Amino acid sequence: MTDRALQSLDDLAAAGLADPAEPRLAEVERAFRIRVTPEMVAAAAHPAVARQFVPAVEELSIGAGELSDPIGDVARSPVTGVTHRYRDRVILHVTRTCDVYCRFCFRREVVGGEGMLSDADLAAALDYIERTEAVREVILTGGDPLVLSPRRLQAIVGRLGQIAHLDQLRIHSRVPVVTPQRVDEAMIRALRVPVPVWLVVHVNHEAELGLDSRAALGRLADAGIPLLSQSVLLRGVNDSADALEALFRALLRLRVKPYYLHHCDLARGAGHFRTTIALGRQIMAELRRRLTGIGLPTYVLDIPGGFGKVPVTGDHLVEDGPGRWLVRDPDGRMHPYADPA
Repeated sequence: MTDRALQSLDDLAAAGLADPAEPRLAEVERAFRIRVTPEMVAAAAHPAVARQFVPAVEELSIGAGELSDPIGDVARSPVTGVTHRYRDRVILHVTRTCDVYCRFCFRREVVGGEGMLSDADLAAALDYIERTEAVREVILTGGDPLVLSPRRLQAIVGRLGQIAHLDQLRIHSRVPVVTPQRVDEAMIRALRVPVPVWLVVHVNHEAELGLDSRAALGRLADAGIPLLSQSVLLRGVNDSADALEALFRALLRLRVKPYYLHHCDLARGAGHFRTTIALGRQIMAELRRRLTGIGLPTYVLDIPGGFGKVPVTGDHLVEDGPGRWLVRDPDGRMHPYADPA
């Protein structure tokens, strides 16, 4: 295993993961930062893992309907660092940095920058949360919140833990899988606050779960931190019942409850990862035949433009012609959605 993260096309080429003779990859590198941790370099022997982190020329193709802000983070931002799409919960974007950069990322237009939310912006965000008593849950994301130092992380979650109207915090992270050594006693201590903390681990294929990653998840579970998972349905990565069954069974053995399976968002340059809604439904129907209910995530679509997340069921999606759908948002409004061409 390499002892450092790969952060350039030259690094990837030296590791045998990129073709140095493909000139268009330089343009891809300029458009979206590269970073692959040693754990994921080792796992990239599996094509489903390499596809998630290694740049591809397909990223230069911007499809119809693809958006720079596909789920409306900016459109639903009352103050810097906060997204408020649902009455009872908000997203707090604490950093723009990740330990890996996924090529399908729906925030690829904003992540990759250095640094955390400034002290002034963080204070304003916390003040907004504290004075908005309808908010019962704060979801920490970014970037990846677990790239913060334990001291910084503890200061943020500790402050949130003092807000009386919050029921729980939720932290979304790839760190336990891609940089498991970060999950040490200091980090675990940082997550022990008066309000319950749920950790949602982002993982898309069983091959990502190396021995160190499994041990990190075990440390979190042993510490009493409830673990959920979030996956994205990705063409060429996990778009089969066999691949997802293997992933969800592995997660259950690690005491992680599969929580969400996201339909791939309309991020610019990520069209080659998108599947059709019909295929996603077909896969979910097969998984219901194979798996216990505990092992089944909710298959969801984030309606483009920031209109909310809905289950991909007949209650929310109506077919409107070949590859076309009408999606009902949580307020009952209908929005058009199209499968990839």
